[in-house]
Amino acid sequence: MQYKIVGKTVPTVEVTLNRGESIYTQRGGMSWQTQGIKMQTNARGGVMKSLGRMFAGESMFMSTYTAEIDNAQIAFATTVPGDIKAINMSEIPNGITVQKGAFLCAEPNVELKVTFSKRFSAGLFGGEGFILQKAQGKGMLFLEIDGDPIEKELAPGEILKVDTGNVVAFENTVSYEIETVKGLGNILLGGEGLFLTRLVGPGKVIIQSQNFGDFAGKIISMIPGSK
Repeated sequence: MQYKIVGKTVPTVEVTLNRGESIYTQRGGMSWQTQGIKMQTNARGGVMKSLGRMFAGESMFMSTYTAEIDNAQIAFATTVPGDIKAINMSEIPNGITVQKGAFLCAEPNVELKVTFSKRFSAGLFGGEGFILQKAQGKGMLFLEIDGDPIEKELAPGEILKVDTGNVVAFENTVSYEIETVKGLGNILLGGEGLFLTRLVGPGKVIIQSQNFGDFAGKIISMIPGSK
């Protein structure tokens, strides 16, 4: 398999497959393809994993595209302006944890499953916190980034606090929890959310410059009759 990322505002990953090679995405994720590619849609991993994906913000069903000829091409685009991050999972033996909605597509040997925060309160109050996705295996994984990607390499014990909507992914060596913003005045007047994601190294963290949930909220507030 070969790939290239094309476009700047709303980029696309264009994948070239030889006969027998495959790539999967959530239902409706394909943008264009050439002849010689067969599509198969199913509940990848079984019904329970499919339900878990639904709770994680993805579609219940996944579509797998398999090349029937050499040099067949297929493309997957982001849904909002931003970037695409290509990750070679063979270089991350411990796997990574991914924010819901960040998955774009992957090779079949990359397994994606729902994982849960160690603290139940993160799921009840932390927005992005409770239901995440864990990716493991060998092959390429492509993540959708809202805005620009920023990568941080955390040293052992180093702490990074991030707005929950700006977290994209982090290596599984990084510990994770949700903490509340302290101070009643900060909560009422600070203009930020009530919760922050607390990431503790060692390991790599990928964050995004845009919190699309906040952006969408600002757009909705400007629509006449929305208030």
